[in-house]
Amino acid sequence: MILDVRNLSTRFHTRNGIVHAVEDVSFSLEKGKTLGIVGESGSGKSVTCYSLLGLIPQPPGRIHSGTAVFDGIDLLKATPQQMAGIRGKRISMIFQDPMTSLNPYLKISTQLIEPLQQHLGMNAKDAMKRAIESLAEVGIHNPEQRVHGYPHEFSGGMRQRVMIAMALITRPELLVCDEPTTALDVTVQKQVLDLIRDRQRDLGTSVIFITHDLAVVSEMCDHINVMYAGRIVESAPRDLLFAHPRHAYTRALLASIPSIKPKNELLHTIPGLPPNLTNPPRGCAFRERNTLGQRDLCLTDRVPELVEIAPGHLVQNCPGCLARAREQQEPAA
Repeated sequence: MILDVRNLSTRFHTRNGIVHAVEDVSFSLEKGKTLGIVGESGSGKSVTCYSLLGLIPQPPGRIHSGTAVFDGIDLLKATPQQMAGIRGKRISMIFQDPMTSLNPYLKISTQLIEPLQQHLGMNAKDAMKRAIESLAEVGIHNPEQRVHGYPHEFSGGMRQRVMIAMALITRPELLVCDEPTTALDVTVQKQVLDLIRDRQRDLGTSVIFITHDLAVVSEMCDHINVMYAGRIVESAPRDLLFAHPRHAYTRALLASIPSIKPKNELLHTIPGLPPNLTNPPRGCAFRERNTLGQRDLCLTDRVPELVEIAPGHLVQNCPGCLARAREQQEPAA
């Protein structure tokens, strides 16, 4: 096991109150495997991973509780010196928007060789050679020339390739991908996904893939965590989750995938909005939006606990979210 996260809670102290962005999140990741974290915007996906890497601005953010053990080191309690030796070297991240993640004032070469010189102590000549090789590996043509370009001289897909090259240039043990294909068209999206998968296979890297797109995780991930309102509501191996989704929110997300809808059938939508996390619900957070279960059975007096219902398959034990609507009754998985 390369990463073990237990009871992680991250909160933001704002003028409007305390935002409970992530609450009591636990998961683990095996070496060489890919973990998907899915959910709507604001569900806590990115904050979870930013917390692990020490990227939460403090203040207003604060790690309220939990542990995150990476190779014997608790990332949540690591010193700045320890994190400097881990972040960017042993754990790398591909951010959502490469245009704002790449420095527009610096050449690609400068941004690629910096981690090599800082973490591996390479001289400028060897670092430049590795940078050119890295661009070639991610499919950028004429890397000897393009390495001296600026970010604005690259297309969106090419900038994302540069981000992937930068994230993998130190051969990290863990790669965190924060919605790396959100702003890309379908063709480029597939190229980027294939590239991440190929590099993972070649380097043996473990991957955490953050996305709101279940169609993407169906291709990329071995295990999937579904998050809602800052908590994991369901966690299972990929095939098991798609074959036997139990929580009403997971079933609603799957029903919203356009590719699985019969012709002329209306696309399923989830009504309403996620709850305000400055005042989180006392009971089931999904109760007001639950249309695929039985909301009258949802817990109102306590937050549902995450329980194991089958080997490797965990789900919040809310009766209303585990129940099937009358027209969808079926045997339990």
